[in-house]
Amino acid sequence: MAESFFVDPFRRFFWSPPIFRQWSGSLALMDWLETPNAHIYKVNVPGFGKDDIKVQVEDGNVLQIRGERTKEESVGKDAVWHIAERGTSKGEFAREIVLPENVKVDQVKAQVENGVLTIVVPKDTNPKSSKVRNINISSKL
Repeated sequence: MAESFFVDPFRRFFWSPPIFRQWSGSLALMDWLETPNAHIYKVNVPGFGKDDIKVQVEDGNVLQIRGERTKEESVGKDAVWHIAERGTSKGEFAREIVLPENVKVDQVKAQVENGVLTIVVPKDTNPKSSKVRNINISSKL
């Protein structure tokens, strides 16, 4: 219990590296749902396709989500943009989350549909061995 106090999975959830603005006044908003079998992350990514998004696990337990859109919407040479808040132009975002200990990082799946990126991280139901290891004490080394 004390260990989970110091290794807080929300640390990077709230204090991630610089988050780039993708829409005026908005970040890549996310929901995190835990079920008995998995952790499910849903990230708003309107205007981003699967080729614009990269999802990876680094350092064994850090889920990184990055998106970059470089093309601009073509509307004609006589059109003038006055406001672009829906993500119709260039944009990027980044999120980083420390995953809980009881997950199968080799079975993470992701899909993007209707402007929502869904990432499913299955739980590992096998009990982990204790991190406490008793050392036998002898009279001689």
